[in-house]
Amino acid sequence: MSKRQPEGALQAAPRGAAAGAADATLAGKVVVVTGGSSGIGRAIALACADAGADLALTYRANRRGADETAEAVRSQGRRAESLHADVTETRDLEALVAGVRGAFGRVDVWVNNAGADILTGERGGRRDGPSWVEKLDRLLAVDLRGTVLASWKAVELMRTQPPGGVILNMSWDHVLTGMKGGYGEVFCAAKGGVYSFSRALAQSVAPHIRVNVLGPGWIETAYGSTLDAAVKERITRSIPLGRWGVPEDIAHAAVYLASDAASYITGQMLLINGGGVV
Repeated sequence: MSKRQPEGALQAAPRGAAAGAADATLAGKVVVVTGGSSGIGRAIALACADAGADLALTYRANRRGADETAEAVRSQGRRAESLHADVTETRDLEALVAGVRGAFGRVDVWVNNAGADILTGERGGRRDGPSWVEKLDRLLAVDLRGTVLASWKAVELMRTQPPGGVILNMSWDHVLTGMKGGYGEVFCAAKGGVYSFSRALAQSVAPHIRVNVLGPGWIETAYGSTLDAAVKERITRSIPLGRWGVPEDIAHAAVYLASDAASYITGQMLLINGGGVV
């Protein structure tokens, strides 16, 4: 039972309780962003650099995109390295950790953004494209298994350094409600796993490391440009804020959760979806 304070008495706030907007900075921190070649990953990297961080960016195939992101980070006066890593390969993750340690000496924030593209591109939704089983396997390998393995590697690294660190994982707002159809089913399977794993990991590594989840809704990425205009408009009408999100909306949320302004938040998912779904 807590003791009641005398009326008018001021209680000392715990460290970090008075954090404000000024604390939403990443000055002096090192941030790893997997899948930093384009889209949301690139936006997160640039926002972190703008907040004062140095960046390690990973790519699987799009080295040119990762190098362009790294150059954009350097143009903001921050350090940046682009490193090859397939998050489904443990050897690549071990090499990534060694590369980050060699380049920066530590990592303060690890953002697991890399994901399989089963909607567009080589593995996308062509009429003659991969089967649902193949799409599911790819999502489970990259988005779920890759996130788990990379998170474990981040924990290993962060546990060797004071004062710990922050892990941010990428889920999806619809995992809380479901969405009908093949794409809804396979994405809920993979991204729902990311959400549940992250909540469990947060309990395992507290208080030294914080783990939180980004839950994007409908975001303007390459997928949005492939949609039928009528479908896109119907989705827009379902969003209370009346627009699709942009990658920068996710990036701003990532900076907040990575910063000391969120020092009392762990094991949670922040929905960035314009008020939709839930």
